[in-house]
Amino acid sequence: MKKSLLYFLLLVFTVNTYSQNEHAKLVELGKAYKNFMFINDPTNEFIAGLKVNTPENLTAARDFIIQTIIPKTKIINKAYLALPDEQTLKNIYIIRAVNYNLHAKEPVANERIVDSLMDVTVSRNELIDSYYSMLFASYGNKVKPFNMSKINFNLSEYNLQNDTEKGIFFLRCMEYCGKNIWGLINIAKPMNTKGAYDYIKKFPKFNGLKYYQYNDFNFPDFEMIIYTNRGKESYKDFFINKYYEVLLNHLICLKKENRPEKEYHEVLLGSILKDKDYYKHSKNKSILDGLFSEVSRDR
Repeated sequence: MKKSLLYFLLLVFTVNTYSQNEHAKLVELGKAYKNFMFINDPTNEFIAGLKVNTPENLTAARDFIIQTIIPKTKIINKAYLALPDEQTLKNIYIIRAVNYNLHAKEPVANERIVDSLMDVTVSRNELIDSYYSMLFASYGNKVKPFNMSKINFNLSEYNLQNDTEKGIFFLRCMEYCGKNIWGLINIAKPMNTKGAYDYIKKFPKFNGLKYYQYNDFNFPDFEMIIYTNRGKESYKDFFINKYYEVLLNHLICLKKENRPEKEYHEVLLGSILKDKDYYKHSKNKSILDGLFSEVSRDR
């Protein structure tokens, strides 16, 4: 009886110790991401220290975070473009939550953030969105200057199970690409369409096709928190709207830079600009509705 009780107490102690180590490492990774995900680069000694005392179930998340913070990142190698297992996705989601907490005006104890999320069920779509949001943000922060012209994302190679997951990948990537031209179109006075068009020419391909030819958006919509200070919102409303902004800015560049009409029509007719079923997701529906009357007048 005494031996059984001693064994039980030892088991409880071991489990608690492992759990504490796991939580501490998640917090450590969250702090590392917060401190080095943008301009600052960690030292080799810091990275070596980050690898120490990592529970086995956190090694994949740790390696991902390291790639998001080092200057010579391999974050868009196939090894990281491919989705990891769901437990790793959940760990990375928690690490991002710690990062958000560290940026909050009134942060709580990081351990509370970890504890509160460990047993919460998070939808696979949200986990995937979190993963690719961090992946493309880190690529943009660490790889300069922007040039994805030689990249072809083959979406069948990344463990993406359906059109929803492929759509999340594509829309997060295009959100990142769109940020590179938004200021040149909307803030620069006068708008810098030459600079924006130079960026557009460096956008990646998807499945061997130009970015605007991707049109697999007929997947079920879902809601999630996209910004922490707002409630749940439609994923399609937010990201397809962003994507339409990229396409419309592309058309503006083609017009302003006097590109051939053939090029303009390829974007207009080869993209979802022609698919009125998706216009409901755009804040520029009136502009989209007028595109084809404009084409008719041009002809």
